[in-house]
Amino acid sequence: MEERSTDHAAAATSARIQDRPEEAPPTGEAGTAEAATGAAATGEGAIWSRNFRYYFTARSAGLLSWAMLPVAVSAGLLSGGYGLGTAGYAMAFLVGPFAGLVLFGGVLADRFTARRLMIAADLTNLTAHTLLALLFIHGIDHLWQLYALLVVAGTANAMFQPGASSTVPLVARDVQGANGVLRTSEALTGLGGPALAGAMVGLGATGWVMVISAVAYGTSATCLFALRLGKVPAPPAGESLWRNLAVGWQEFRSRSWLWGVIVIWMFYAVLSWGPQLSVAASVIVPRHGAAAFGLINCALGGGTVAGGLLGIRYKPAHPLAAGAVAMMAYPLYPLGIVLGWPVWLLAAAQVVVGVGIGVWGVMWATSVQTQVPGEVLNRVHAYEVAGSVGMYPIGSALAGPAVGAFGTDPVLMVGVVVSLLTACALLAARPIRTLGRAPSRA
Repeated sequence: MEERSTDHAAAATSARIQDRPEEAPPTGEAGTAEAATGAAATGEGAIWSRNFRYYFTARSAGLLSWAMLPVAVSAGLLSGGYGLGTAGYAMAFLVGPFAGLVLFGGVLADRFTARRLMIAADLTNLTAHTLLALLFIHGIDHLWQLYALLVVAGTANAMFQPGASSTVPLVARDVQGANGVLRTSEALTGLGGPALAGAMVGLGATGWVMVISAVAYGTSATCLFALRLGKVPAPPAGESLWRNLAVGWQEFRSRSWLWGVIVIWMFYAVLSWGPQLSVAASVIVPRHGAAAFGLINCALGGGTVAGGLLGIRYKPAHPLAAGAVAMMAYPLYPLGIVLGWPVWLLAAAQVVVGVGIGVWGVMWATSVQTQVPGEVLNRVHAYEVAGSVGMYPIGSALAGPAVGAFGTDPVLMVGVVVSLLTACALLAARPIRTLGRAPSRA
């Protein structure tokens, strides 16, 4: 299939001016050279520009809230006397709308600009979390109220996610460096958010977790409102939502490196990534205790932080090839479980795995953001998320039946083999292996 190149000039002709304040430097696909020159003239850094500082604050606040919510809801329900089934339904109502509606989030972000849609999503989440706080503080009278609010929260995140990726090239000239910083923030909030939520639920303060989340979403909306963006690429006016969705699909499938990664990742998510958490817990918790399992997962977060920091500086000529090599570390952890490694060695393996995941995440996000024209980036990113992350719940759901049918060690070994084959397949596919870096904006 013929590759589609990133044509900055074509993107510029189809862009319309949105969210443009006085004297704002042009950004996005249209004004790359001018943006770099303007930022340099004003002394703005390649990463830590005024816009990126606001965006970093907004993104970190949202990530913290999203990291706290599943733990707070699940633990809050269980500590309140509800069963495991109720907690499972709650997570389904939260994740289901995200997986099902993220494609439409990409279309709407292109039609109305990512910033506007992200602000609307944050304000929706602020409202939902305020009501969740009242629900947990005063007691849940009817479970449908909780489920309805979780649907609203999941839908809001589906509307937010596509724009979260496409905004990065608009707020930082060093896109890879910015992704490294954001990946580090994601890892840190992924560590701190669940720990904070768990501690507060243990003190009987589930409702106050929701208050903190509501404040965080309000902070995010305020920071996004403060962004000063220039020309924002957008689809031609007058096209229907379904036409926008179809164009996004055409743009996605026209890039063999892009859909190739997603197809490979779908198998990886179902057969390796998805089952691993619950299967690993079923082995480690009875053998070493819950505290050891928590420590091992903290080690993964620490490694991901290190990988994000490495991604800020390490800029290979072929980013996806370098990321695929980093992903070869992934089999270490499940292999260690099968071999009966002690806790300290499993934790060390998770640090190495985290570094690999962090590096891959930076290389992948940067490639998508710099190789896809801005006016279709939100929709393409939505297809990417739906195809990759959408497979994770399937793998997670199949973990129990697979262990029952084949045993724990065989399921983990399938994950070892599939994750290794995933890295090899990424390197074997020529469009993925040979994809070069986009020209630096710094």
